[in-house]
Amino acid sequence: MVGENIENPGVYPLFTAIAMAEAEGMDLVEISPNAEPPVCRIVDYQKYLYQQKKRQKEMKDKAVRTEMKEIRFGPNTDEHDYQFKLKHARNFLENGDKVKAFVFFKGRSILFSQQGEILLLRLANELEDVGKVEFLPKLEGKRMILIIVPKSKKK
Repeated sequence: MVGENIENPGVYPLFTAIAMAEAEGMDLVEISPNAEPPVCRIVDYQKYLYQQKKRQKEMKDKAVRTEMKEIRFGPNTDEHDYQFKLKHARNFLENGDKVKAFVFFKGRSILFSQQGEILLLRLANELEDVGKVEFLPKLEGKRMILIIVPKSKKK
């Protein structure tokens, strides 16, 4: 048995360990049941549960959350518009967000699907320094989609 206020940790019979825990007004908690003999600890169980929940919440807060940002192009997107959207995509990737770039084809513009693919590949090529392609351009209905994820930062 181990604990915070135990002078000589060691092996005690169960009823003695329970009596020691009650004398301190705390609980006897089994830490490692598979050890030989099992390891127990005298702690305030409610306080222990509270600290465990608090640690899990801190871990959850530190977890990295990535968002999916969308950028929409037309098959005949002008150069200025392309550069404007390229700048936004670069900012999104530098902030750690995924970028879903897509070309939306309206009506008969589906005939220009090659132009859309060229546009998306050009975008992927120009963002190569800050991101990597997760999915190559793929036509899904009236949309051609490309997904770029940020490169991991080296420490």
